[in-house]
Amino acid sequence: MSTDGRQQPGPGASGPLSGLRVLELADEKGQFCGKLMADLGADLIKIEPPGGQSTRTVGPFFNDIPHPERSLSFWHYNTSKRGITLNLETADGRALFRRLADGADVILETNRPGYMASLGLAYTDLSESNPGLIMCSLTPFGQTGPWRDYLTCDLVHLAGGGQMASSGYDPEDVPDMPPIAPGGGNAWHIGCHYAYMGILAALCYRDMSGEGQYIDASIHEACALTTEGAIAIYLSTGEVVRRHTGRHASPDNSVKIQLATQDGGWVNVTRSGSALNPVRLRRLAEWMDEYGLAQDLLDEKYQTLSVVQENAQHTTDVLANFFANMPQEELWTGGQERDFPWGAIRTIDEIIGNPHLEDRGFFVEVEHPELGQSFIYPGAAAIYNASPWGISRRAPLIGEHNEEILCGELGLAREELGMLAESGVI
Repeated sequence: MSTDGRQQPGPGASGPLSGLRVLELADEKGQFCGKLMADLGADLIKIEPPGGQSTRTVGPFFNDIPHPERSLSFWHYNTSKRGITLNLETADGRALFRRLADGADVILETNRPGYMASLGLAYTDLSESNPGLIMCSLTPFGQTGPWRDYLTCDLVHLAGGGQMASSGYDPEDVPDMPPIAPGGGNAWHIGCHYAYMGILAALCYRDMSGEGQYIDASIHEACALTTEGAIAIYLSTGEVVRRHTGRHASPDNSVKIQLATQDGGWVNVTRSGSALNPVRLRRLAEWMDEYGLAQDLLDEKYQTLSVVQENAQHTTDVLANFFANMPQEELWTGGQERDFPWGAIRTIDEIIGNPHLEDRGFFVEVEHPELGQSFIYPGAAAIYNASPWGISRRAPLIGEHNEEILCGELGLAREELGMLAESGVI
């Protein structure tokens, strides 16, 4: 942290995972998990096939020029990592990987079930010489079971996991509207978070026992556990949640939590109409009354909690009318000043340069020396007072650290490196 409270990126920071060596064999399914570890200080080596990983073909691209070194998606998900190329289909490639695995703390891989074992690189093989090794296999449906070999994609996981069943619109807003899949690779993020938690738990266990572990992580199971209250409500009450416009799915026709403002904006009010108590409602009504828009909410009957709860929809209607007559900025800032957890809903263009995010140091500059430029990246999701976070470097170029790692750390001669390249090993 700097003196003004901002998080400072850079290689000088010593994160909470500093000192850990992680090997990553991960595509879009697991690269975010690797980023979480790398940005918190782990020495993460991303191992790609010769020529680069398929995730380098995902757009958009810098200056709209398709190129494996210009994928903005790859840039984002692979910060703070070093990178080498290695063909595990070759005997020399597997031998080099084994040598790297002997000195690793964690291996993260997203290959199809059984692939690593077919190469003689299963956890049972690698842990023989490294009993403290932790290996996490993050796959669509896990290593066993009838679905383990099914082909999949982000859309399939969000449908099968239940996220789409809870995402959509009220019938009065959009009749017969089908379920909606959120964009941005949500299933991969969900799976990566669970894999990350499993890895950290295994590291804690190893600190106490000295033993490594194998983690079989299923993206489908992770998604099925991340539907907020849908499964819990069904299991406890038998009720099926309904899709609602811009708010949580619930069995009842819950009050709206996203309200339109006078200037065409929107503010999220987090169920303020149904979560108020008499004290908070009075505070809100007094503010609305300053503009002659409180209607009957200053009536003494609203000093009784049961009356407030019974009139949640009416309160929301009055609030919606208040919002329709007020600008977005005045509403959300005024609400927060009065201790209401309101937030403006912004476009991406409005987020860039947002004073609040700037003040807390959310955006960070990352240097790309090969381009002679620095670019603005999203930073940490939270301010970690005791766990320094930082992007130590931009995503690796294809095979950028082959010499540094294979020669500098494994002891290969530079002539050997050339021969390995010629024979398709790196």
